Amino acid sequence: MPRHIKTAALAGQREEVDAKVKATVETIIADVARRGDEAVRELSERFDKWSPPSFRLSDSEIRTLVARVPAKTIADIEFAQAQIRNFAQIQRASLQDVEVETLPGVVLGHRHIPVGSIGCYVPGGRYPMVASAHMSIVTARVAGVGHITACTPPNQGGPHPETIAAMHLGGADAIHVLGGVQAVAAMALGTDTFKPVDMLVGPGNAYVAEAKRQFYGRVGIDLFAGPTEILVIADDSADAEMCATDLLGQAEHGPTSPAILLTTSEKLARDTVAEVERQLGVLPTADVAGVAWRDYGEAILCADDAEMMAEADRIAAEHVEVLTRDPRWWLDRLKNYGALFLGPETNVSYGDKVIGTNHTLPTKGAARYTGGLWVGKFLKTCTWQEIRTPEASAMVGEYCSRLCAIERFWGHKEQADLRVRRYGRKNAAE
Repeated sequence: MPRHIKTAALAGQREEVDAKVKATVETIIADVARRGDEAVRELSERFDKWSPPSFRLSDSEIRTLVARVPAKTIADIEFAQAQIRNFAQIQRASLQDVEVETLPGVVLGHRHIPVGSIGCYVPGGRYPMVASAHMSIVTARVAGVGHITACTPPNQGGPHPETIAAMHLGGADAIHVLGGVQAVAAMALGTDTFKPVDMLVGPGNAYVAEAKRQFYGRVGIDLFAGPTEILVIADDSADAEMCATDLLGQAEHGPTSPAILLTTSEKLARDTVAEVERQLGVLPTADVAGVAWRDYGEAILCADDAEMMAEADRIAAEHVEVLTRDPRWWLDRLKNYGALFLGPETNVSYGDKVIGTNHTLPTKGAARYTGGLWVGKFLKTCTWQEIRTPEASAMVGEYCSRLCAIERFWGHKEQADLRVRRYGRKNAAE
C-alpha cells in the first residue's frame, strides 16, 4: 500500500471554498444578465479598477501595443504559435468526413463542422498568460471557427502588450481588455457591445472556471478546469533537484495547485522534500509555490512500478511527468492523465509554453474520462443519412415498424409504415 512521506495539509478541504465561489459567481452572472454593459463596467471598476472608453481594442490600439513588443519576443511568440498550429493541423488532418454504403441503397456519413463562434478567456491577473492565447485562439483558427472573441484582464493597470500580440498574431477577430466573471458572462450572454458566443474556452481562476461551469449547456465549454496539477513519477534513477524544480514549476501557478511526487525510492522522496525547501528559499515565486506545496504537496512512496502505475491512474493528474529508466513503459500502460511528459529531457513547462501540444487540460480527476483541449473540441461531428432506392426504404421500414410497435411509438411506426406502403407497395409486417 502506498505510504505518504509528505501529506497535503489541506487535502479534502475545498468544499466550503467552492460553495462561496459558486454563490459569488451566480450573483455576478445574474447582474450581467439583468443590466448588461452597465454591470460589466461596474464590475470591471470594482475588481480591476479598469474602465476605459471601450473594452474592445481598436485596430490602431492593437498596432500600437504590438509595436511596443521587442522583435525577439514577437519571433518567440511566432515560433511557439507555429509549433501549436502545426500539431493542430496534423490533428485536424486525422479527422476525416465519412460516407459509406452500409446496406444496398443506404448511405450514412458524418461531417466535422466547426463551431460558429467562440469566446476565448486568456488569464492575466497574477501572471500574463501569453501562452494561453496560443492554445485557444490558434487551435480554434485551425479548426475553422467562424468568429473568435478574446478577453484578457488588464495587467498592472492596462493591456499587457505581449498578451495582446499573441492574441492578435493567433488570429482573434475581436480583442477585449476585460477580465473575470464579467468577461465570461459578457461573452456567453451577450450585451449591447458583445455578441453571444457558441462556446467558451480557456483557463482562469476559480471564479472564471465556475462561471464556465454555470454556463455549460447554454454554451459549450472546453472542459471543467480546477487548479493546475503535476504528478512526477520517479524511480531511483531520478535526482532530487530535477524532481523539486519540476514540482515547484507548477506549484507557482497558485496556492491551491497540487504537486505530487510518486516514487519507489524513499531516499529520493526525502531528498526531494528537502530540496523543495531549499529551492523555496531562492525561488522568486516562493510566496505562492510555498503555500501550494505546504497545503497540497505530497510525496508518496510505492513498493514497485505496478503500484506506482495504479496510484497514478487513481490520481489522474493533469500533467504527469515520468523520470524513470524506461519512460515509454509508462506510455504503453498509463490510462488516466491530461498530458504525459516522458523522460528528463522534456518537462511540463515545454508543454505549457511552446512544444506544440495543448496546455488546456483536465484537472480534479477529470482525466479519467476526457482529454484536453484540441482541434477536435471546436468541431461538431454531425451524422447524416440518405436512402437512395425505394427498395432499401421499404426494407428498412419493415424492421423499423416492428421495433416501433415494441415501444408503442405509434407515430414513429406510421413513418415507417408509410414508406413500406409507398415504396414496397404492401403493408408493413406485423
